[in-house]
Amino acid sequence: MFKLTTLFFLVMFVIGTDTFLISPLIPTLQNMFHIPTEYAGWMVGAYALGYALFALIAGPLSDGWDRKKVMLSGMVCFAVSTMLCGFATGFWSMFLFRFLAGVSAAFTAPQVWASIPALFPPSKIAKVSGIVMAGLAASQAFGIPIGSLLASTHWSYPFFTIGACALLVAVFIFYALPAMKPNQDPKTKTPIFSRYLPLLNSPLARRAFLAHFLFQGGFFAAFSFIGKWVTDRFHLSIDQAGYVMFFLGLGNIVGSFGGAYVIKKLNRFNTLVAGFLVSIACFIVLPHLPSVAAFEGVYFFIFVNMGIAFPLILGMLNSLNPTIRGTISSLANSIMYAATTLGSWIAGLLYATFNGFSIVGLFAAACYAGSLLCFIFSGIMNNQAQAKKELAS
Repeated sequence: MFKLTTLFFLVMFVIGTDTFLISPLIPTLQNMFHIPTEYAGWMVGAYALGYALFALIAGPLSDGWDRKKVMLSGMVCFAVSTMLCGFATGFWSMFLFRFLAGVSAAFTAPQVWASIPALFPPSKIAKVSGIVMAGLAASQAFGIPIGSLLASTHWSYPFFTIGACALLVAVFIFYALPAMKPNQDPKTKTPIFSRYLPLLNSPLARRAFLAHFLFQGGFFAAFSFIGKWVTDRFHLSIDQAGYVMFFLGLGNIVGSFGGAYVIKKLNRFNTLVAGFLVSIACFIVLPHLPSVAAFEGVYFFIFVNMGIAFPLILGMLNSLNPTIRGTISSLANSIMYAATTLGSWIAGLLYATFNGFSIVGLFAAACYAGSLLCFIFSGIMNNQAQAKKELAS
């Protein structure tokens, strides 16, 4: 069991590192490829766009395939496309390779969450899921700073390193992961998009997923331009920006491991409301802070809230209907990366138009406020029984 837990942790760590790697590299790549600020966000958005478009079909499709083969093939393609990023010669080649990396990740990551209930006893699922989720948090705390240090030598080194690590993880998958044949009879398979109808027809589910979209869009709009903003405002080098990311990533780890305790003390409703209100205040004051230390201290609370709120939100969404959790997870992931795509693009436009991070912080605060209102008025935090009944009907 330890071997499989370690494997899934590494899969999410590698994918998470690649997801967020571009943020501290934006100033360097922008200057090297002569990219206007309003388009720079697409270097983050390209990966998210590939993930968002293909996650909707990757999850349901993989339900009819051997999950080991899907995960192995996805990880190999992910490794190759990530290493190709190191050979990019301009904006469009980088966009293409990042898009392909996102597509590969869309087939790989959902297999992790779908494999956990199949390979672990029910009493271990929550613990293993928490450890695997910590892989994403650890990628922010350790993967991105390491990538930034490598990029201080040459911008392409992080892509080559992550690609090589992904190939090693693919070898680990080949030897450690057992085959997981589909349980479905091919003659009785439900059409892919028909599986989403219970969610699309439910007002409660629509409001909950809209809240999820706004939450992710606000967070990643601000996150995508952290590296550029601290570079512009405080004149940091790329490796110094990596140290900033390291400290912020620690906040995510703190939230991931301490979230269960906080929720137990405050309950889900109070935890979500308090965390969102603190984050909104932080986004508003961030652009006006006088030092890097103050910026790190305030943004730390945003990342702590992200570590607490993200698993909490996914848990609420998955509880809407236990019979279609795979479909819910695919939709939640697709929405997250669609929000990342749109949020990073809007942030780039706002940053360029208003020449700074202030308007980006206000945009993120507005998204969080809208998300909180949608969660409250959807009723998902207060009445899970009603949600299940509505979707089952």
